[in-house]
Amino acid sequence: MLLKRLVIVSFLIFCTGNALAGETVNADENKSAASEKSPWTFEAGISAGRPTPLMIHAGIGYENVFFKAMGGAMYFGTDDFWVGYRGGFAWEFFRELPFTLDLGIGCGYAFAKAPNKYLKALNRANSDRLTRSYNYKESFDISAEVRANIYGVFTYLAIPVHYFMKHDEPTVLWQVGYAYKF
Repeated sequence: MLLKRLVIVSFLIFCTGNALAGETVNADENKSAASEKSPWTFEAGISAGRPTPLMIHAGIGYENVFFKAMGGAMYFGTDDFWVGYRGGFAWEFFRELPFTLDLGIGCGYAFAKAPNKYLKALNRANSDRLTRSYNYKESFDISAEVRANIYGVFTYLAIPVHYFMKHDEPTVLWQVGYAYKF
């Protein structure tokens, strides 16, 4: 269900971006527009991945230096939710092409709780609280990041180099999504 909604939202963002892109300009206008191109770049998008299942992206860049922030949260109940935030600085290679490669460093925090029916049944059977009735994951890290982007579709990999806080932490963080640059 979540994947279906992510695909629909990504498709709508892609269609909206193409509709707002405007009409093509002729070669003379294209040369003058390239010489007047702003060094500032902005970005907005959505992605799915690990450890946070769904994230909204925002970014701002000046020439080849780019700052990106991502965040997402979902609340289903007292012991059933997840939240995650990531941010980082990157150097963007091949900025003028439709394909870009970003290398940088970032940090992030993720926390998730999920009910565990087995542990609840164990507690109920013993008429005592022997275990927690939920599972949880938590991590706070600094990571080396790589992001490849072609026509707005991107893959993002982060390899944690230091964990400040960890409980059932992942070894590789990843996201796949769509981001519209303007």
